Amino acid sequence: MKGISFGFMTLAVCISIVGMVWGIQMAASKNHLLANAHAHLNLIGWVGFAIYGTYYHIVPAAAQGLLPRIHLALSVVAVGTIAPGIAIVLSGGTDGLAILGSVLTLASAILFLVIVLRSRAS
Repeated sequence: MKGISFGFMTLAVCISIVGMVWGIQMAASKNHLLANAHAHLNLIGWVGFAIYGTYYHIVPAAAQGLLPRIHLALSVVAVGTIAPGIAIVLSGGTDGLAILGSVLTLASAILFLVIVLRSRAS
């Protein structure tokens, strides 16, 4: 595994570790207020990034060019805004960062769809 697939898979594992530590912290403190933010971090960061990395590894043609690099960068910014944004909302703050993270996560998924459809033609 190398390139974009390695990048996504490495980030997936790192995010899963962060998610596990966060989950342990919530369990130890018996405060699960931020469980929804934790779930989004794990689902988008761990599961989503692992799926992206696996696809790019299985379909090397999809990993070529500028779009996959944009996809990686966009995905990182998306998960880096949606999870803290949800945590802010759950803590009583404003929803701006959560909305931005949601839009960026959707944009990342749409870009991945474009990459998947484009790689079918290869």
